[in-house]
Amino acid sequence: MNLSKNIQKSIVFILLFISVLSFSSCMPSSPITKSDFALNTIVSITFYNSKDAACFDGCMSICRKYENLFSKTISGSDIDRINHSEGTGVEVSEETAFLIEESLKYCNLTDGAVDITVAPVTDLWNFSDIYDGKRPPEDSEIKSLLGNIDYKSVCVDGNTVSLSNPDSAIELGFIAKGYISDQIKDYVISQGVHRCIINLGGNIVTVDNRTNPESFTIGIRKPFDDNGNTIDTVKVINKSVVTSGIYERSFTCDGTLYHHIINPKTGYPVSNNLCSVTIISDDSAKGDALSTTCLCLGLDKGMELINNTDDVEAVFVTDEYELFYSENLENLYKN
Repeated sequence: MNLSKNIQKSIVFILLFISVLSFSSCMPSSPITKSDFALNTIVSITFYNSKDAACFDGCMSICRKYENLFSKTISGSDIDRINHSEGTGVEVSEETAFLIEESLKYCNLTDGAVDITVAPVTDLWNFSDIYDGKRPPEDSEIKSLLGNIDYKSVCVDGNTVSLSNPDSAIELGFIAKGYISDQIKDYVISQGVHRCIINLGGNIVTVDNRTNPESFTIGIRKPFDDNGNTIDTVKVINKSVVTSGIYERSFTCDGTLYHHIINPKTGYPVSNNLCSVTIISDDSAKGDALSTTCLCLGLDKGMELINNTDDVEAVFVTDEYELFYSENLENLYKN
């Protein structure tokens, strides 16, 4: 499977930065990183006790299990079956029903600033295929699809999911990798893993189960920097660090940047002077969802949301590379 140049650059940055993350000299062997391709990205786990790496295959099995449930592009997945049901109720896995319900909470919370039924428009933009000379869709094409974006058309009844508008379609890209990261974290802990970093294409989860855990230094990428430079770092122990940025999948046409985070109200990329939002949290699904949510809301509303959400902190980066921190971040994660 071919990756766009932007995704390739992000993957290179991720792998390079992980190689310089802090690790304990007390571990009995050198760290080992194992990587594979799933979820349309590089899945990379660094184990600080090489014996723990034996569970990597189990981690990849978890990735593929959930990819086959949550992907909208895999034929026969739960999401694919919902999107092609023509409004008929579809029996899905308990995990899919749960994740859809969790996603709808953010749709309701933001009054549709994020919307899981944005798929018809994101499919039109097709940011998975970025190439030289790519152009945005015609305005008339975008407007013709806006009527199909309405999270209120999604009904979850137990494990049955239906769309009242048969032309709507669901995508869970803003939360799925975080949810899967949490499942991998639970799995490695159950396997007795001592210390590791789980990295699903930039969704980072740190694990240290030792009696005296040590912090990991995690870098926040400088937006649009192709050399792997960081704009900031945070120090975390047993936390998730997730960044959403407009540089991850983007192209420039006639001097205008177009990126993959779409405003459901307009059908065009979000434009609010933010380049990225990084969320630190216990729960990676929450961090994943909030990073995109805050990027869509903008600095003021996004910061207000974070400061009113327990056990979550954030770093906002503007298009002028200014850094804004949530209320407790510097005290908790900068020392």
